[in-house]
Formats: sequence, C-alpha cells, structure tokens
Amino acid sequence: MGKARRNRVRANRADPIAKPVKPPSDPELAKLRESKILPVLKDLKSPDPKSRTAAAGAIANIVQDAKCRKLLLREQVVHVVLTETLTDNSIDSRSAGWEILKVLAQEEEADFCVHLYRLDVLTAIEHAATTILETLTATEPAFSKLLKAQQRLVWDITGSLLTLLNLLALAREEILNAIVANHTALRLLFRLASTDVAPQEVYEEALSCLMTLSEDSLQLGQAMTNDQETRCYDALLKLSTGTGPRAVLSCGVLHNVFISLQWLDYSPGKDGACDAVLIASLARALEQVTPNGTTANGSSSHAGVAQVALEILASIGTDFQQTLEKGNRAPAEPSKADEWNGFEDADAMDVDQGSDADAEGGKAREDDDAEGEADDDSIDSDIESDMDRVTGGEGSGAGDLEDLPTLRELIQHAVPQLTRLSNIPVDSEETLSIQSRSLSALNNLAWTISCLEFANGENANIHGAWYPVAKKIWRKTVAPILEADSADLKLATQVTSLAWAVARTLNGETPTDGAPHRKFISLYLASKGQAQQQPEANEEDTEARDPFQGLGVKCIGVLGSLARDPAPLEVNREVGVFLMTLLSGEGASQAPAADIIEALNQLFDIYGDEEVPCDKEVFWKHDFLKHLEEFVPKMKALAKGIDKRTQGELRTRADEALLNLGRFVQYKKKHAPR
Repeated sequence: MGKARRNRVRANRADPIAKPVKPPSDPELAKLRESKILPVLKDLKSPDPKSRTAAAGAIANIVQDAKCRKLLLREQVVHVVLTETLTDNSIDSRSAGWEILKVLAQEEEADFCVHLYRLDVLTAIEHAATTILETLTATEPAFSKLLKAQQRLVWDITGSLLTLLNLLALAREEILNAIVANHTALRLLFRLASTDVAPQEVYEEALSCLMTLSEDSLQLGQAMTNDQETRCYDALLKLSTGTGPRAVLSCGVLHNVFISLQWLDYSPGKDGACDAVLIASLARALEQVTPNGTTANGSSSHAGVAQVALEILASIGTDFQQTLEKGNRAPAEPSKADEWNGFEDADAMDVDQGSDADAEGGKAREDDDAEGEADDDSIDSDIESDMDRVTGGEGSGAGDLEDLPTLRELIQHAVPQLTRLSNIPVDSEETLSIQSRSLSALNNLAWTISCLEFANGENANIHGAWYPVAKKIWRKTVAPILEADSADLKLATQVTSLAWAVARTLNGETPTDGAPHRKFISLYLASKGQAQQQPEANEEDTEARDPFQGLGVKCIGVLGSLARDPAPLEVNREVGVFLMTLLSGEGASQAPAADIIEALNQLFDIYGDEEVPCDKEVFWKHDFLKHLEEFVPKMKALAKGIDKRTQGELRTRADEALLNLGRFVQYKKKHAPR
C-alpha cells in the first residue's frame, strides 16, 4: 500500500514576477545601477510614506534618461508602480507613478503599451478616472475651492492618463476598442471636452485623445451624440466655429464622428451636420501661417495647429469618396491606378470604349472648356490670396454644387490655402512639414475627383467647378515645384502624384507652359539612376512597398495623361517615343515590371482611338505597331518571371497587360489607315 503523502510546510512563496535581476555586464551601467537605481527603488518600497513619495518623484525625473530607463525596466519598475505606487495613499506618489508610466510609454516602442494593456493597466486607469470625476463634480468641497497645489496634482494625473490612453489606443486596434467600451474613460473625456475647467494643455490632450479614439469608431460616435450628461457633441460643434487649437482639434473629432455615423453631404446629421461645416474653420487656421512658418501674430507656440488642420483636410479629401459613392457617382476607373482594362471581345474591337468616351466627352464640353479657359485666365490675373473669391465666383461652377456642400467649401476656402502653403519657403522642419502636408491634402482631393466619370456630360457640375481649380493647382503648385528642380525625392514623388491626379482630370488639356512632359521624363530617368545607387540593404523595404506607388510609375502616369488628345502633337510624339523606348532594347530589361505595365496601359489609352490626330501622325508615322509586336514575347517572359505567391497583384496586372497587348496589336492591325 502506498504511503500517505505528508503535507509539506513551505515558506511564503516569493513573488513569481519579481525574478532576481542580474547586474548588467557594462561597468558603467553596473555602477549607475548600484549608485542610483537600486537605492531609489528601495525607497519606492519603503514603509515610510515620505520616502516612497520622494522616490516616486525621483524616478519620474530620471526615467527620461535612456540609460536610467533601461535599468529601471530591467529592475521591473513597471510591476512595482502598478501594484504599489498607483495604490499609495499619497496623491503625490500616485501622480509620480502615472508620470513614470506616461514617460515610459512615450519613450518606448508601441510594444510597451501592449505590455501595459496585458498587465491590465486599463483597470488602474478606470479607477483613477473615477476618482478624478468624483473630484471634479463634487460640491463639498467644490473643486474650485481646493488648494492650487491639490488642483495641480489632479491635473497632473489627468494629463498622464490622457497621454496613456492616446498611446494605448494608437498601439493596437484591440486596445482602442477596449478603451471605447470603457464607460468611465469616455465619461472623463466627454467631461473634459465639454467644460472649460481644465488647463489648456490638458484640454488639448483630451481632444487629441478623442481624435484618436473616434477614428472609424461607430461606437464612440454614437456614444458622443447620445450623451446627455455633458452634451459633449454640442460643445464641440460650438467650439469648432472658433479659432485656435481648440477649434481645430474639435474639427478633427467631429470629422471622425461624421464619417463613422455616415453624416455625409447626401445624408447629413443633426442640423445638416457634415464635413462642410468644418472647412471654413480649418482654412482660417491655415491663413495664420505666414511665409516664415510662424503664425500671423508672430507666435510659433501653436504653429503645430496648422499641421493638424492640414491632416484633417487631407482626411476629408480622402473620405469625400464616400460622399460620391453614396450619391451614386460613377468612378471613371479603379482608384488604385490609371489602368486600361482591355477589350471584352478581341473580335469586336471596332471602338476603344474608354478613348472614344473621352473624345466624345471632350467634344461635348468644348463650349464649357472655352468658358473654363476664360475663367482660368481671370484667375491667373489675380493674386494668389484672392483665389477663394475667384473660385467661388461666377463661372467657376462652385455655385452648381448645392448638393455637394463639402466640395464647394473645399474649393472656396481650403484649396486656395493649400495651394499657397504648398509653395511656402522651406527654411525649417516646420515649414517642410507644412509643405508636405499641404501637398498630401491637395493630392487626396485631386485623386478623389479624378476617379469620377466625366465622359458624356456625367458629373458636369463637378467638372465645371473643378476644371479651373485643377489648372490653378497645376500652375501655382505643380509647375513652380518642377521649375525649382529639387533633389528631394520625397517632394518629387508627392508633386508627381498630385500632377497625375490633376492631369487625369484635365485629360490632355493640361497647361504645357515650360514643357512639363520633358521635366517628368527627366525626373523618371533621374529616379531610375538614384534607385540603382541604393544599397542592397534597402531591397526588403523596396519589395514591401506597393510597386505601383513608385515615382517611376507616377511619372509614366503623368506623361500618359499629358499626351492624350487634344494635347499638342509634339507633346504626344515625345511622350509616345519615350514610352516606346521603355519597351524596347535595354529599356525593357532595366525598367521595373510595374513601370512596363503602366507604360503599356498609357499607350493603350493614348492610341486606342484611330480618330484622333495623334493616331496617324504619331502612332503610325513612327511605326509603333511594329515595336509593340516585337515586345509581345518579352512581355510574356516578364509576366512569367513574376512570382504569384510573393507578388500576386503585380503578376495579375502583368497578365492583364499581356492579354491587352495582344488584343491591342490585333485591333490596330484591323484599323490601319488606308
């Protein structure tokens, strides 16, 4: 018979998390650990309240130092703070504890926030938020009656909580959803945003946190608009009509709420709420930025507000696509790229639908274009700062956008400021950021418009409004940056993307002053030269990117749009020869696959209609068909050489281009001029 097991007497089990920490091998770090880190951590666990408070404050001060922070994390300071410091009876200790976690979250990578979340930091935040709400809403004593030092500690803790919530939400969507589902956290945010009791920096942090949480969050949008306790939505709506940081941040929160609730131009919310009500305030924030990057009154303390306003306008430009889709506006082509989809039947290719549609649309709007040209000339005669009046005036078409108030407001108020700031003199990181964000905002809106169908008079009101604005953007933004001939590849990529979107809309009627097609050919060649000089270490980064978002593809896209009928024959000829050169000889072997695919698609679109003058004068005169026939086997080899598993989209589009190439060659043979 087995022996009965006796109960073993054990000492109290050590904390399984608090594992012994080995001293660092680096002598300098080992010395720092012994002299500064271990003593302060010992005091942090001291039975004496004053010692604990002093230690918490000391750690909050040294945690910003990289070496000290590394050592503190090795010594599991997070565990001590979460389990002991944040539950200390002393509010000073708790304040220092939250400061420690805030700085750690700011200085460490996003993984640290995920680590905090898994340690259940949201429960600690909820407990602290409950205490703050009780303090702010108490009547005996009222918060305003507390000592200034006591109020300061409350705001210090509040600021740390808000920063932590913001960083946690940015770290992972799962965490963002958990915060939005936390009723106490939302109550604190709504309370702070709807009252004027918090200091400026705490108030702005609350709005910034709401901006992060409200992005693509239907739950938060519903919670805010349904909130009757603080009426936060009404407070933000009123605030958004003002000026300064609070107005801009309020616009950011409301934009996210409008989009999540689908309060769009065709389906506005309360009192007609949609993005249109925000744009004038955002434009006013941009007006304050002077050429030297400071605000109009000479202060640069809130210069970052302009950058936030630009980010919001960029988001509005992208999200306007939802408005157009909800209004059943037909997209002209896929939003990913200017891609020709080939023919449905190789034996029934009597007409290139895309090219003929463009040609018919061009004829149908000759009268409108003549008027648009006159308007464009009048715009060019005015100084840049008056564009907001011109684009909203008679003949611009903006008056025909009553069903699209967001686009009307963008054209009248935002685009003039974006155009101005896209050419701001760059003399600092701040002005560089403003220029970059201005180009991004213009790019997003221009691409949204360019994806609409304008043939046969479709969306005529949008085309009438956008046509003179597009020419203005080209002449006041694209052309000057091209003339500056900057070596900045990031800037070149941005302006090329914008140029492509604008040229797509103008469809062969893009201003040719300064021979822009030659500049984009030169830019393409320069970008290829720089790409070849890149070190092999960047190869993985290059492969991770979308190959169709490269500068080369964008240059080709711009060139194709510039060359379309009714572009001058000389422009068409130079672009056509350049594109054919990419497909022949060494060009095809050196050019990336995405560039080859885009070049083919542009050639299909440019020469798909035998009725346009460039077909006879360029395509046939320069024997393009022969070169395309010779390129067919090379294209087959190129397509087969793309791995479907690692580059699925590239292979798919290469196969499509190959199929369309064969059909295009057969089509042109059947329709050769007699």
